[in-house]
Amino acid sequence: MNGQNRKDIYPGLEVDIILKKDQRSGKLTRGIVKNLLTSASFHSRGIKVRLEDGQIGRVAEIVEED
Repeated sequence: MNGQNRKDIYPGLEVDIILKKDQRSGKLTRGIVKNLLTSASFHSRGIKVRLEDGQIGRVAEIVEED
């Protein structure tokens, strides 16, 4: 699932984000959402979040639970 809709993302969710420094390469960073930084309900490049380890980026993928 992509991370463009705010309603799909919540604290405690495991996601893959793209950090600002990794936008060119598209390298993904996995982590747990601490809080949401985008107030809009939709963002074309992904909702911006802060992970529990303090890293900030836009959600590229929501990690599906098996």
